[in-house]
Amino acid sequence: MQSFCLADGRRLAYREAGAGRPLVLLHGWSMSSVVFSEALEAFSGEFRVLAPDLRGHGASDPGPGYGFAELGGDLAQWFAGLDLENAAVLGWSMGGQVLLELYPRLRARIERILLVGSTPCFTASAAWPHGLPAGQVRAMARNLQRAYLKTMGDFFALQFAGEEIARQRYRRIVEFAVRAGRLPDPDVALAALEALGGADQRGDLGAVDCPALVVHGELDRITPAGAGRYLAEQLPQGRLALLPETGHGPFLSRPEATFALWREFLG
Repeated sequence: MQSFCLADGRRLAYREAGAGRPLVLLHGWSMSSVVFSEALEAFSGEFRVLAPDLRGHGASDPGPGYGFAELGGDLAQWFAGLDLENAAVLGWSMGGQVLLELYPRLRARIERILLVGSTPCFTASAAWPHGLPAGQVRAMARNLQRAYLKTMGDFFALQFAGEEIARQRYRRIVEFAVRAGRLPDPDVALAALEALGGADQRGDLGAVDCPALVVHGELDRITPAGAGRYLAEQLPQGRLALLPETGHGPFLSRPEATFALWREFLG
């Protein structure tokens, strides 16, 4: 694990493997860079793979705010400090929304993007059917305060709802993606969920003017497949890869097929 000192003295932690063109991996809500353990190993022979812990997640220090602007601001400093150029950046789930926030600041440094199980708008509304119902998001926030560990466990299990995964594989995922890392503090998780639930980035998609691959599981119960279709349609150079019989974390439940898609796009 490495660390970068931000301008205000906080530490941003990150994992790094390999050499060559940068491939940056941004994790989702309540997770950390350990979720990409297999991806770091799989791609380190071809790329300089970097996976940061977002503010207040994993080994990165907490900060005064958890909106996408704050999370993206830390990453912009880190990008510049490491002088990353011609980078491919992948955002999974909330990491994809942080990437959409970050892109205008770093468009000269980013060559292409991948959005995995992501969405421009997490919460459903009358004008947006491709999100979680607002009542479900509010209930999740209440449950975080009442039964934090159970709520986190239920949310993790929901990522694989409807999929057929061998018991041994599921145990392996839990071991490296959850137990090997550290859950955020409850107040961090709640603040990040509030930012996630209130954001709407649909109006920002037209400005993302680089090649973009949208990878989405057809069975996704957290960000419905309609969100992936919308992203691919609205991004000027967007392309959709919809994976059948797959949920919210395709690189976890279907790593071989998912990594093959990433490789083909990355070239």
